[in-house]
Amino acid sequence: MENQQVIQTWNLIVDVERCENCNNCFMADKDEYCGNSFPGYTEEQPRHGHRWIDIKRRERGSGSLVDVAYLPTMCNQCKDAPCVKAAKNGEIYQRDDGIVIIDPIKAKGQERLVKSCPYGHIWWNEELSLPQKWFFDAHLLDNGWKEPRCVQSCATGALQSVKTSDQEMEETAKRDNLQVLHPEHGTRPRIWYKNLHRFNKQHIAGSVIMTVDGVSDCVESAIVSLSQNGNKIADLNTDYFGDFKFDDLTESPEPYTIKVSHPKGQYETSLVLEDSINLGVLVLE
Repeated sequence: MENQQVIQTWNLIVDVERCENCNNCFMADKDEYCGNSFPGYTEEQPRHGHRWIDIKRRERGSGSLVDVAYLPTMCNQCKDAPCVKAAKNGEIYQRDDGIVIIDPIKAKGQERLVKSCPYGHIWWNEELSLPQKWFFDAHLLDNGWKEPRCVQSCATGALQSVKTSDQEMEETAKRDNLQVLHPEHGTRPRIWYKNLHRFNKQHIAGSVIMTVDGVSDCVESAIVSLSQNGNKIADLNTDYFGDFKFDDLTESPEPYTIKVSHPKGQYETSLVLEDSINLGVLVLE
């Protein structure tokens, strides 16, 4: 029996930790599509209103232990795309390489298709009466480009395009702990996120000090333990400034317990985690 050809599809890996909100990807998208039409792929994008690549922002914590994460979002090129199912006459279709295309002729006047995307990434061009979205720069890939413009323009390496089989991509996702947005939608996206916890999970942080002979100073290398319901979750050591941070935590009505241990003092507290929190200065006694 002859070996069957393995179909390779395009995927995009977004590393949330590397994104610095420079907006190069957004600007590259605007430069490519504003004022430019690509027959068979799309009409030109409006100069204002559309954000085919949109960067979300989230701030966590407070004070000296605050962090900010940026989340580039775009059409997820879903394997089980709701928009394709909603298009009854081929207005939206998926290619063998996984890229989802809105036909700029067949989709004319089909505003109903905008609501078919559960991620909100189909945009309505009022002037042209046309639904539009980012389509992985398929027109460039079809002409020999190795990656879409957003990847080419990313200075921090936050974006990586990968063309591989679905099986190999699933293995990569498992190995590198990649996640997709809103898996509950069941659309099987081909946009994958690394370090997504920076955007959708919580952290508990704090600073440990000790007062000796009337002088308060940071405590380095104190052991900080995090537990819940008597089950230890993690241990870590405070840094040079006495700081610590437990990340990738889920909101829970069950209290988390923080215990700080050091040869010269102890500290313990419990809290219900509703949002990322900076416990502030913890004084060992």
